[in-house]
Amino acid sequence: MNDQNNFAIASRQSPLAQVQARHVRGLIAAALGLEPAAAEKRMPIQTFVSAGDRNLSGPLAEIGGKGLFTKEVEDALLSGAARFAVHSMKDMPAAHPPGLVTAAIPPREDPRDCFLSPRADSPWDLPQGARIGAASVRRIAQILSRRPDLDTVVLRGNVATRLNKLAAGDADATFLALAGLRRLGLEDRATRVLDPLEDMLPAVGQGALCIQAREDDAEALALARKIACPETTICLEAERAFLAGLDGSCRTPIAGLARVEAGVVTFRGELLSLDGRRRFAASREFAYDPEGAAHAAFVGAEAAREIRDVAGEAFFEELSL
Repeated sequence: MNDQNNFAIASRQSPLAQVQARHVRGLIAAALGLEPAAAEKRMPIQTFVSAGDRNLSGPLAEIGGKGLFTKEVEDALLSGAARFAVHSMKDMPAAHPPGLVTAAIPPREDPRDCFLSPRADSPWDLPQGARIGAASVRRIAQILSRRPDLDTVVLRGNVATRLNKLAAGDADATFLALAGLRRLGLEDRATRVLDPLEDMLPAVGQGALCIQAREDDAEALALARKIACPETTICLEAERAFLAGLDGSCRTPIAGLARVEAGVVTFRGELLSLDGRRRFAASREFAYDPEGAAHAAFVGAEAAREIRDVAGEAFFEELSL
């Protein structure tokens, strides 16, 4: 680490993405015993405007999906302009581009969703026909499965933009990840934190960060491992294997959450039709083993196969139309 720019961190330009990049830099600095000023010199943050941030005109599923938020940042890694990239794990496609890998997953923030509205205390209390603003097909399908009377409208942008749109009356309510609100110091803007089992199962990887690096960068990979969280890593192995098993993308309403409690990993995943009328779920439990990544991935893939068998291939063909 003699070159002060040797471990540059690539990030999206959004305020939340930069907070997350600084958080990761702080974790690495603490692991190395670096003072903040020294960490800033050795790990400068380089920001990029992603295609997803530039194009706010429609649902993600219609303009390219999850890769819209990662490509520019990943290009910085592949070109050698940066040694690390920091992403929200829920924005990561099921597979990395060739040459890149997940270097580490640090401890997870709270994965739950939040409901925000000036008109009701919960999604279930909204008046009939209220407008619910969202861009996620998962959230839209989940709310429509219980409230088919609601009118869904596209509400995209960074956290501040969506809060402003809600305040301006573009929608009667919306959803945001609790993790993002906490990282931005805006948790008090939430009307209600939603129970993941009773109200809304979160997106795969929600609340978790992905530290990405080149697979041939042994030095960066070794450094990232210093801040990896074994429990979060095992949970994400199950969740992302479930996502991959269902060919998950922004066009597919998929939710999944694994948690470790008292030495046991509990996993629940679900797949919905776009209109929320059909919903398929699978649950698993297995003993937590910090070295059990392969088994966690097997369990997640097994849960996905169960849902595929029950839903039938015709269901997936309809989703791809």
